[in-house]
This record gives sequence, C-alpha cells and structure tokens, in this order.
Amino acid sequence: MTTPWGELELARFPEDPRDRLRAWDASDAYLLRHLAEREARGLPTAGTVVVLGDRWGALVTALATRTGGSCVQITDSFLGQEATRANLARNGVAPGAVRLLTTQDPPPERIDVLLVRVPKSLALLEDQLLRLAPSLHADTVVVGTGMVKEIHTSTLDLFEGVVGPTHTSLAEQKARLVFSAPDPERRRPANPWPHTYALPDGLGALSGQPVVNHAGVFCADRLDIGTRFFLGHLPDTRGGRRVVDLGCGNGVVGTAVALADPGAEVLFTDESFQAVASAEATYKANGVPGHAEFRVGDGLAGVPAGSVDVVLNNPPFHSHQATTDATAWRMFTGARRALRPGGELWVVGNRHLGYHVKLRRLFGNSEVVAGNPKFVVLRAVKRG
Repeated sequence: MTTPWGELELARFPEDPRDRLRAWDASDAYLLRHLAEREARGLPTAGTVVVLGDRWGALVTALATRTGGSCVQITDSFLGQEATRANLARNGVAPGAVRLLTTQDPPPERIDVLLVRVPKSLALLEDQLLRLAPSLHADTVVVGTGMVKEIHTSTLDLFEGVVGPTHTSLAEQKARLVFSAPDPERRRPANPWPHTYALPDGLGALSGQPVVNHAGVFCADRLDIGTRFFLGHLPDTRGGRRVVDLGCGNGVVGTAVALADPGAEVLFTDESFQAVASAEATYKANGVPGHAEFRVGDGLAGVPAGSVDVVLNNPPFHSHQATTDATAWRMFTGARRALRPGGELWVVGNRHLGYHVKLRRLFGNSEVVAGNPKFVVLRAVKRG
C-alpha cells in the first residue's frame, strides 16, 4: 500500500497466498491522504488517536509513528486484530506502539482524533459512537471513511445525531470521507444495545426463551430462517459429549444443545467479540445448568485435535463486501482436525452454496439430513 509517508507491506489474516483480496481499499488511502494534507497545513494527528473499525490494521500501521500521542485501535474482529499485530511487526513498528482494544472494552477517557472506518453494520456504528461520544470534546477531530456504497443517508444521520454537525467530501476512487464536529451540548439517545427478544413458539425448550444480541451480530431482532431450520434438525448429543457451536453468533444453537442435554459440554466460538459476548449473555439469560466455554478466535484454532464429538456450523459466506467460501473451508478444515474419529460435523447452509462438495472432498462423505427449497442440513463423519 502506498501512503503519503511511504510504502507499507500489508496482509490479511490468516495469510493465504491464493487470496487476492487486499488488506486495504481506496477509503483507507483517501483518509490517509486527508491526514497528510492536514499535517502539511500544520495540523498534525496528535493526542489520543482512536481508529474504529480498522479492518486489517492498514490505518494504525500507517499512523503508528505519525501520531504525537497515543494510537488506539478498536475492532470487533479477532482476525482483524491479529492482522494488525502482524502488519505492525512486518513494517517494523515497535510492540506497544498501538493499543489494541475490542468493541467490548472500555474506550479511552479522552479522544483527540477519532477516525472511523464505516462498518457494514449500522447498528455496530451506532453502538460504538454512543460508547465513544462521552470521550469526545469540542476540539476532537472526527473523520469517517468508507466506499460510496457503504455510506448512506442513515450513516450521516447517525454521525449527526450522536457526534454533531456532519458533512461529506467529494468522492475519490469511489470512496468518501465523513466529517463531524463534536457538539458537547448534544443530547444523545440512550444506547439501545444489547437488544433482547423472545424466540417464537415451535422451538421446543427454546420456545419463548430470551436471545441477547450485541450490536453488529447477525439478525439482531429476530431468529433467522436458516438457524430456525437448523434448530429443528440438530443431532442428539446426549451422553456427556463435547459439542462446539462454531461461528456461534448469538449462541442460539449451542444454547439449544445445552437446554436439551445439561450434561453436554458446549464450546461457543466466533471471531467476533460482539458475537461471543452475545452468546454468553444468551446462555446465561436461559439459566442453563450445564458447562460452557466462550472463546473468541479463528475458528477451532487452539482446540486440541481429536477432542470434540460434534461441531455445529452455519458458516458465513461474506467477508465484509466480498463473497467468498474461504471462511467456510477454513471452518470445515478446522472441524475435521478437532473432531475425534467418528465425530460429526453438522452444517446448515443455502442449497446453492454446494457445501456437500467441499465436505466430500474433506471428509470423504456427506449426508443430507434435512432440506427444504432454500436450506439444507448436512452431516459429515470423520473416519477413524
């Protein structure tokens, strides 16, 4: 990546030489050019600089040695955080030059510069701006950035309502900047996140039970139809088995297993800090008596090989704006490694995604457990 201050070597995480997706885009470059122009006018990026939603660490890597104070990254993504660590190291930035926080951590008490990479989720932007707003002051520089297709009237209304008067730049290379002037007297709404709703009837022990969603987690106000179909076709896990809710989201699937079999040991894992917080809150809200573990990470990395009996998975097929099967493939591969001989991977997905082909390549088998015109539930068994 070419920046106003030199070249940076950047990569996504985990690194894959076959992956042609870059670790930055035109909106990152546009924001850095703007900051360099401010610097040329004698307005350095100084004080406590917070970068929210820096997807792969491109912004903080570029700014780590340019700030006249402290540099803080706030992200919901474990993979993004790991990419940031790797990118800082490969560009010779000293450890500790950037403070890495998650969207669940308390924000800095004072923010002098707030740079926002506009996220796909408007709810996540709302939650984070409301969390950060008390740390802003009248002289705080607030600049957002995103591709034109990511910045809508609702995005600008949110900046206006939470931060202060807002306007946008002209578009460059299909990217746009958002400028907000903090208004210390602005009366802000209460933060509506996390959001809790009751599940519909027809779900057995889960009927009417509470689900807790932190901002940015898929289907924040209702049960999505794919998960509902999956809940009707879960395996019988009775017998004290170790079960993984892989890519757990709000934890509905793993909580259903725990309610049906209090003897099951359930691991909830996701790469989203917001998702794992949601899963833990959902589990606790249902008063499940069994044992559960909640882990933020890269799929099943770190789970001992051969230690799991059942993996339940509804894999995503988007990475930010890109449609890709790389995440699903990595999840399936990790599941095969973690499963004991005879262990089972159960997957729900849209029919058109063709997951059965990938499972047969990896496991040597794939069975259709249930299907309807839109979704299919597949089962693959790890051979001995």
